Amino acid sequence: MDRQELEAWLRLTLTPGVGNDTARRLLAAFGLPQHVFAQSSTALRQLLTPAQASALAQPPDDLATQLQTCLDWLDAAEDGMPRRIVSLGDAAYPQALLAIEDPPCLLYLLGRLATLDDGSDTATTLTGQAQTAIESGANHWPLRAMAIVGSRNPTPQGSANARQFARTLAAQGICVVSGLALGIDGAAHEGALDGAPPSAPGPATIAVIGTGIDRVYPRQHRDLAHRIAARGLIVSEYPLGTPPLPGNFPRRNRLIAGLSQGTLVVEAALQSGSLITARLASEQGKEVFAIPGSIHSPQSRGSHALIRQGAKLVETAQDVLEELRWPQAVLAMTNEAAGAVSAPDDDLNHPHQGLLQALGADPVSLDALQARTGLQTATLQAQLLELELAGQVGRLPGGLFQRLGQA
Repeated sequence: MDRQELEAWLRLTLTPGVGNDTARRLLAAFGLPQHVFAQSSTALRQLLTPAQASALAQPPDDLATQLQTCLDWLDAAEDGMPRRIVSLGDAAYPQALLAIEDPPCLLYLLGRLATLDDGSDTATTLTGQAQTAIESGANHWPLRAMAIVGSRNPTPQGSANARQFARTLAAQGICVVSGLALGIDGAAHEGALDGAPPSAPGPATIAVIGTGIDRVYPRQHRDLAHRIAARGLIVSEYPLGTPPLPGNFPRRNRLIAGLSQGTLVVEAALQSGSLITARLASEQGKEVFAIPGSIHSPQSRGSHALIRQGAKLVETAQDVLEELRWPQAVLAMTNEAAGAVSAPDDDLNHPHQGLLQALGADPVSLDALQARTGLQTATLQAQLLELELAGQVGRLPGGLFQRLGQA
């Protein structure tokens, strides 16, 4: 979009008291934002409150600054990362979001943009543009996408599960969508980047963030965000410079669900934001999947609640593929290729076989392990450290240990 069009969209979305719902009603009535601002006060008051009509009559105080910030961001080329701002009427706007209850008026995109549209830049009315995009399939957002979400404080096994499921799905050409948060989100993005073939035409993973797209939150994921931008896509609905405000993260979950054909919850506590994503996916008529966990783990209680409510219990990525009836590149899949993450049954040849069997599958304390094995404290700690360094045991908060399944 050109400068004048961008300014009009920014003015509409930045006007105080005018949210997405009001903006869409104005666009449906008058077409493009430029047409909205050409209306008389009398015409606007037929759709708006007097306060909203008065607010629309003058540009927001920060409009000029935000416009220049956007232009500078779009022009930046030193990092080699393509970027774009797409409006609700743009041919490159994701069709999947047109079907959700509250589609954002603007999306900020960073990453692999070349496959998203057919090069069309024709300005038409909102309704005509959106309808044309739906009917012609003009843009090429991933047709097969799976959201993988979960706890910000997962167990080591939960992180391994998220990474392996994402790796397997990406290897099958499925885009993994998540929120770039710590924990399960980060593991899912990493797994997708590891599993997607370098020659894959579409984005390996999409990160929907709750800040301005010029910010990385959390900071620990700065390198991951750069990797996603190089081989995937980062998406935000928030203006440039928006800080990590708590209310923005639950809100962005509707976009994670909206861009995906299904949502997989790996681990989630009962108050987890991942359950919001699962609920939104269900309300959008999409499948919800959950991986079961230990009955003793707080991070599994949300997943178990979803299963009781009708979510599909899955043990492998192949379960997801079969449920959604997505074709698989390889029909005969091993447990590892199918994304199964489970402990081996045969530990007879392992030097610490007794300790591995005593660990079981649930988190366990050092005292409990000592009681089960009869080992001296120093010997037990030495064996646990050796298994931890080998990636076979994870250390959890509260002095607990958990055996990790083979990925």
